[in-house]
Amino acid sequence: MSTSPGSAADSPSPTPILAFFDIDNTLMRGASIFHIGTAAWREGFIRLRDVLGFVWAQARFIAVGENTRHQLSVRERALALVAGRTEGELTRLAVDSYERSIHQRLIPETVALAREHRAKGHEVWLLSATPEAMASVMAQRLGLTGAVGTRIRSRGGVFTGELDGAIMHGARKAEVAEALAAERGARLADCWAYSDSRNDIPLLALVGNRVVVNPDTALSRHARAHAWPVLTAGAASVRAARKRIRREARAVLRSGRRDDRREAQGDPHEDEPGDGRRA
Repeated sequence: MSTSPGSAADSPSPTPILAFFDIDNTLMRGASIFHIGTAAWREGFIRLRDVLGFVWAQARFIAVGENTRHQLSVRERALALVAGRTEGELTRLAVDSYERSIHQRLIPETVALAREHRAKGHEVWLLSATPEAMASVMAQRLGLTGAVGTRIRSRGGVFTGELDGAIMHGARKAEVAEALAAERGARLADCWAYSDSRNDIPLLALVGNRVVVNPDTALSRHARAHAWPVLTAGAASVRAARKRIRREARAVLRSGRRDDRREAQGDPHEDEPGDGRRA
């Protein structure tokens, strides 16, 4: 996990604000597990025919997006990659895959938005079905707060090839996001989420500010039906998203200042329910 400071020019919000980013086809083009697989092949961990399977999965993922079969494939490949390997070996694969290929496939627009959140003093968390070692390397290299990915059980520093808990997918992402927000005292109405996949609708619906990024067909329909903002890889779309981050940050700051004044003055209506702001 890593942290990076917000801009000194930006006042912090009165309560923490968390922004959650999916990785595959949101922060980068394609599936990160493919690049870990090719790094594993270079190290002699897997065979060439296994890499060809990764190539097929990568091409299909880029063409049609994420689905249940893809998620099962990600799980099977992640487990096969690490069984019998050490935690140090997996971290080395993650670093190698990031330096050789993943950093070239980052989507500049969404990376810029993640950094915009950091500049506002927000925490930025990556939530992904990719193995947690890979997600953590990406978070560290991009100066983000941290990452939660699919965890694999280890014994004596060696991976057993069994999942440690559920795959980080679908409703599980929403559960983790809610727990992180509660742990830090953040209001979900002030938090953000970014994803391209219909599988992340529970996460997107959880927060007050959600941005749909290059969505698959089902998420695109859902976004239109619920008037959710949609970000495409283009300068105008990114400028609009960055302005919205700044606008919401100012609104949260103003709200916190009002709450502080009321507390100092002894607000007679402090026990009455508020009109919770949601974007």
